Amino acid sequence: QLQLVESGGGLVQPGGSLRLSCAASGFTLDNYSIGWFRQAPGKEREGVSCISSNGISTNCADSAKGRFTISRDNAKNTVYLQMNSLKPEDTAVYYCAALFRITTVQAMCIMPPPGMDYWGKGTLVTVSS
Repeated sequence: QLQLVESGGGLVQPGGSLRLSCAASGFTLDNYSIGWFRQAPGKEREGVSCISSNGISTNCADSAKGRFTISRDNAKNTVYLQMNSLKPEDTAVYYCAALFRITTVQAMCIMPPPGMDYWGKGTLVTVSS
C-alpha cells in the first residue's frame, strides 16, 4: 500500500519545539518533492515548508521563516519538519504531501490539494500552556 505517515505531533508549550516526521511506505521518496501543510480549525489548508527531490527547500509561510526547517533523509525514506519557538497560532493538523511532477518548491507551496500525488492523514500539533 502506497502511503505517507506523519508522526511527532503532540502538545507543547509556547516557545517549545517539535520535530515532525513524514515516512513513506510502498514507494521511495527520492524522486518526489515533499511539502508540509497545515490546517487550523475553521481555516483553509496552507503550505508550511516544501523541499524538492534534490534538496532545494523553502518556507511557504512568512510565519515559519526563521523557526521551521524542512529536511529529508532519503536513506530513511523520511522527510522532517523541525519546528522551534512554537506559538499558539501554530496549532493545527500538519500534513505531508508528495509530488512527483517537476515544479518549483514555491509553486508546490500554493498548489491545490488535488494536485498532489499522495497525502498523509495528518498529525495534530497543539501549542498551549
